[in-house]
Amino acid sequence: MDIMETKISGFYIRKAEKQDVPLVLDLIRELAEYEKLSHMVRATVADLEKYLFGPQKVADVILGYYGDVPVGYALYFYNFSTFLCRPGIYLEDIYVRKEYRGKGFGKEMLTFLARLAVEKECGRLEWVVLDWNEPSIQFYQSLGAELMDEWIVSRLSGAALRKLGAD
Repeated sequence: MDIMETKISGFYIRKAEKQDVPLVLDLIRELAEYEKLSHMVRATVADLEKYLFGPQKVADVILGYYGDVPVGYALYFYNFSTFLCRPGIYLEDIYVRKEYRGKGFGKEMLTFLARLAVEKECGRLEWVVLDWNEPSIQFYQSLGAELMDEWIVSRLSGAALRKLGAD
């Protein structure tokens, strides 16, 4: 297990392992509750194992620990920009438990991902944020993140996805 020390004494980051899946699922559920989206969570231990650690692996997770206490996670995957002709990292989730916010842990996880993006010659690190989440928006802007107001997220899921896939 690779442990990445950070600038914060006692805080470290490590890549999740298969035995961490129940913890990852708990953190996903906590994030969903914070975002008022618990009703949308369909994730299971089996699915996370399949897509994070199985032959169909499509994403990675890092865990942030303060001492031996898990305080947050980030789930990400690689995408590709045709305009930049470079891979990118898409940050699907980043979450720090409420009692550990404001201590720099989220910034350290983003710093880890930014370093990874630079190492992999990525052109971008990007994510979305809910428009009502002003504390997160301000935090991201303080890091130099640009809000992409002119882009609208489009999504096909459920019946609409199946219908188009059947055409």
